Amino acid sequence: MIVLMDVGNSRIKLGWQHPSMGREPTVHAISLRPLDALPDLLRKWLSALPIPATGAWGVNVAGSVVGQRIEQVLQASGAPIQWMLPTAEQFEIRNAYDNPEQLGADRWSALLGMAEHLATKQTSATILATFGTATTIDTLSPELVFEGGLILPGPALMRQSLAQGTANLPLASGAGNNFPKNTLQAISTGVVAAQAGAVWRQCMIAEQHYNAPPILYVSGGGWPEVESEIRTRLAHLNVTFVANPVLDGLARMTKN
Repeated sequence: MIVLMDVGNSRIKLGWQHPSMGREPTVHAISLRPLDALPDLLRKWLSALPIPATGAWGVNVAGSVVGQRIEQVLQASGAPIQWMLPTAEQFEIRNAYDNPEQLGADRWSALLGMAEHLATKQTSATILATFGTATTIDTLSPELVFEGGLILPGPALMRQSLAQGTANLPLASGAGNNFPKNTLQAISTGVVAAQAGAVWRQCMIAEQHYNAPPILYVSGGGWPEVESEIRTRLAHLNVTFVANPVLDGLARMTKN
């Protein structure tokens, strides 16, 4: 059994892959705060697996200290981890980043996972928008070349920055409003409008460049907050939610 780990900025998503048992249908999450609790929580999850893990594949954007804690637990459990790193090409995807190794490993893994469901030759571009602590909006060409993407604060981080960086603005939440008439509505609407606007920009650029509407995939815990706005502003696009594209990409690596 191979453990799959998506180590994000605030939590770890965990799953597993087994040659005869397939993928685990349920994904588990462990918070990274407080960090001192991580080893025990991870050991507890590992001990509950149906059969012992023999290895692990993961991506880590939480830094070396978190990575070392995880490595120690997995090594002691007999399941050493391989951290996925971006490359110039993997499977059918070519990475056109100026320096392919600088691309976030989570973004690369998510693209690999999503691309497994695409045809070898597309007639339009594919865009993956992930709404987490950060929002990323990445574009695959019809030839499955990763052309680049955007990084901006996620919905929750946008709200937190206003509450922490100003004297009088509260921490707001809620749906958007066409004509906000109070401060909470103004903040909530501004956040979802900014998120939707960034997605709209990339979709329109792709549509103009490739002469066809792109296919839009979305993911991340912040998606419910921005879903209505994006579906309204991009009503002409096919929008598909994917639950765990990073783990999907890691699962492909276990078969390689």
